[in-house]
Amino acid sequence: MPRPSRQQIDDEILETAASLFARHGFKQTSVQRIADAVGYSKTGLLHRYPTKEALQAAVIDRSVDELRAITAVVADLPPGPDRDRAALNGVAHLAMRRPGSVRLLLSGLLGEKDDDMGQTLKEVGAGVFEAFAVDPSADPARALRVIGALGALAIARIALLEGGFEGEAELVGIAFDALGHPTH
Repeated sequence: MPRPSRQQIDDEILETAASLFARHGFKQTSVQRIADAVGYSKTGLLHRYPTKEALQAAVIDRSVDELRAITAVVADLPPGPDRDRAALNGVAHLAMRRPGSVRLLLSGLLGEKDDDMGQTLKEVGAGVFEAFAVDPSADPARALRVIGALGALAIARIALLEGGFEGEAELVGIAFDALGHPTH
């Protein structure tokens, strides 16, 4: 079996850290917990990311970059079903490759934390709402539908891991239905 590349190792660390930060919060997620989850020593992890803050920054930067890529794809589409489907396609593709990153995006939509991580996640959440062309303060019902659709997508992704589902198309269909768009 070939050794994993540096990029593969970094991807595994960042994905695991994203999932743990989303689940437990930044303060409650220790470097040791992340190292244990990826099967590396704490020293080895700190060799790649010298502090927990550096690891957090790398996780957030990657999530923001992925979100910007999705938003760029839909930016020229007017608000409505076509834009929603395109945004969901991007999120579903991300969920298939990096479910921890999607958990982090969802926590950005739901989190009301007052720490730096919470503020950063609120900014990530704002980016998600931008992709779906929704202003949560002007249209809280639609904002809730977007959160519900992404939650449905994330839960369906977990079920997909358990087996029995085809893939991204099913994730998009489930989330599209949650947005209240008629399917044909």
